[in-house]
Amino acid sequence: MNALSGEQFVSGEELAKQAGISRTAISKHIDSLEDYGVEIFSVKGKGYKLANPVSLIDEDQLTRSLNNRCFYFNELPSTNAFLLKHVNELASGDICIAEYQSAGRGRRGRSWVSPYGCHLYCSMYWKLEQGMAQASGLSLVVACSLVKVLQNFGIEDLGVKWPNDIYLNNKKLAGVLIEMSGQADSECHLVVGIGINISMSQSQGDKIDQAWSDLSANPSCPGKTELAIALQKQLHQDFSTFELQGLTAFLDRWQQVDVFLGKQVKLLMGDNQIDGICRGIDESGAILLETDEGIKTFVGGEISLRSTS
Repeated sequence: MNALSGEQFVSGEELAKQAGISRTAISKHIDSLEDYGVEIFSVKGKGYKLANPVSLIDEDQLTRSLNNRCFYFNELPSTNAFLLKHVNELASGDICIAEYQSAGRGRRGRSWVSPYGCHLYCSMYWKLEQGMAQASGLSLVVACSLVKVLQNFGIEDLGVKWPNDIYLNNKKLAGVLIEMSGQADSECHLVVGIGINISMSQSQGDKIDQAWSDLSANPSCPGKTELAIALQKQLHQDFSTFELQGLTAFLDRWQQVDVFLGKQVKLLMGDNQIDGICRGIDESGAILLETDEGIKTFVGGEISLRSTS
């Protein structure tokens, strides 16, 4: 992979020599990389090179830098699914990272485009002693954590879209999927999955049904390993604060980056549409809309937010 990361094309013959395999085997490896969503330029007489940079996690640096356990894989169906399968063996703050997810998921069962090595696919485990009821609003905390980490790296023009999408230059940069198991009023296992676009190829981007952004053109773009380390530490800190103070401690942080705050919006709930002005969120994480009937709160599964403009 490193041999293809430079500015110049590399011939199949040279790749075969470096890898100690035949040119036919190189051709098969190139085809398999494309199956994993890695776009490769191939020019007859010149050879190959990556269309977009691919950066892999430095596992040694990752494990040295964090106090929690780090599960790192080249390929997994889903980092969330892996942690959910092992909740009884985990401690709060343990993370799982994969370079490729064959069954990555977003909210509402949508697939998450997960080309190999191009983005950060990370999940973190947390145990809530007071049960699922305590988790209300936690997805908004995750969004605040992500924004703070990226801002600390010098990335600007960030925003959040209720309930937990992260935007860069008004295009989706990252998403969050929280899954739980346990009881409503006793011990609850929580897994927080995060996908951050780092270097999206156009062919992969064409599979996404909304405007997207990535970090590749940003001069402040951090290394993927450094980003993963900073994210785990920020989530650990913010989750500890959330357990003690609830969402109240994060209302100001959310309001500062809410992309729809004060704007005319429409809220879609199944076949119903509610029009109003976004007035932020309440202490439970519900969205506040100023309607003709006054300010109302909305929360729940099939809700999406769209600007009327």
